[in-house]
Amino acid sequence: MPPQRGRRDRWREARQRGAVWILAAAAVLYNAWILEVVVPTYLDSRHSYVSELYAADQPYRWLFGNLELVCAALISVAALVCRGLFGRHTAAGAGWWALAGFGAASVADVLLPMSCAPSVRPDCQPLHPWHTLTSALVHLCLFASLALLSWWSPRHASRPGAARIAWWGPRLLVCALVSSLLTVGPLLGHPGWHGVPQRAHLLVVGAWLLLLACAAHTALQTPAPAVRTPVPAHGTLPRVHAPPRSAHDRTATRNR
Repeated sequence: MPPQRGRRDRWREARQRGAVWILAAAAVLYNAWILEVVVPTYLDSRHSYVSELYAADQPYRWLFGNLELVCAALISVAALVCRGLFGRHTAAGAGWWALAGFGAASVADVLLPMSCAPSVRPDCQPLHPWHTLTSALVHLCLFASLALLSWWSPRHASRPGAARIAWWGPRLLVCALVSSLLTVGPLLGHPGWHGVPQRAHLLVVGAWLLLLACAAHTALQTPAPAVRTPVPAHGTLPRVHAPPRSAHDRTATRNR
């Protein structure tokens, strides 16, 4: 019934509006590593990975690990709610699904942490197999989200919110890729200064989440185009078709 459809539409719109704010909050929470400025972690941010903050032997792993878990859950929930916001196009939907996968992989990244912090322990290997695998999944889903939505947006720039992604998406994709590549030094036996590009990479990811939140907000603020119904010209009446006559009526007419 129409009233029921109206309630469903209002409920869906309310959930999507809430997801926009959740995504914006996740963009800020994703960079909770800034708390290391005031929390005595004793890690040098220039030469340490952010994931060392919640390594198994770190005293504040409960703080940074739980913040990361909350952020990852918020990202997945917001992405699943917003996945149909830009229409039913395959690339747009896949981009939102990739973002949800990014959040899920981030949860696994926290649940399978480094066993130690290699930047402060010389005997600690920087390569932790399970954590390295989950980190690779995080980056795979992130770059898939960036690439898919950046590819979709210029081809559907008339959709509300798409033009903003079309402008900023490719630039953020390049920045995220370059900053990510600059962090692999310790994995190749050349540690040092990898903490700077990784933290820059996290800022880029936060900007991507905030960009999606702004684009989704624009899509929700723009009213749907009204459906125009054809109106008869002035002075004309709709044509009325007479019902078909029965055989008896046709016989009576011929006998007159």
